[in-house]
Amino acid sequence: MSGIEGKVVAITGASSGIGEAAALLLAERGARLVLGARRSERLAALVARIEEAGGAAVQIRTDVTRREDLHALVALARERFGRLDVLVSNAGVGTISPLDDLRVEEWDHMVDVNVKGVLHGIAAALPVFRAQGTGHFVTTASTAAFRVVPAMAVYAGTKFAVRAICEGLRQEAGDSLRVTTVSPGVTATDFAEASSNSRVRAEITKMRDDLAISPDAIARAIAFAIEQPATVDVNEIVVRPTSQR
Repeated sequence: MSGIEGKVVAITGASSGIGEAAALLLAERGARLVLGARRSERLAALVARIEEAGGAAVQIRTDVTRREDLHALVALARERFGRLDVLVSNAGVGTISPLDDLRVEEWDHMVDVNVKGVLHGIAAALPVFRAQGTGHFVTTASTAAFRVVPAMAVYAGTKFAVRAICEGLRQEAGDSLRVTTVSPGVTATDFAEASSNSRVRAEITKMRDDLAISPDAIARAIAFAIEQPATVDVNEIVVRPTSQR
């Protein structure tokens, strides 16, 4: 048996990209999955794919900006599988643009999804993990949490915040809860499409086409952290293309 088999894992942002890749890999390794995202039809197709391969998965529409949606995700895990072992907070948005664009609503949205969404997940899962005496938070950050570049000031700010929150959570977690932050570099997802600045969108698309690694690489990092023994806490993993600087 792997250290993943039988674990109940909830994943936000599970309908595509890294979340979808993580769901497929963890299901293959025997996890029981609770999948959340806003695109219910894509979630349904993913659950069907997992079940056809012999895995176990359920879905619930989840908007991480709504704290009640995160509580519903955790409640579904407990209702269907009796517990929750891992919360993978993967939902995120990157509406990248220069500060001079003054796209304040997009800044607000990034804060709501990338920062508040993580906090909503912690608020929903932490009491459950405390009651169980065990649990694991896995959160997707970004290499932007380590390095700021033009047009990514606000996005990087949200990811710096995620790292800070997760480090604080790790220090408060005690000896029974685990906390992991996974920071992807350029990855082959639809991240670029979120930018409403056409120049920036083209630059990010070119970078993706030139450098990107598969979401499967990030999924393997997530699985690595989860499969460790309970006494081993993998705190930070950075996964980027070899050619990314």
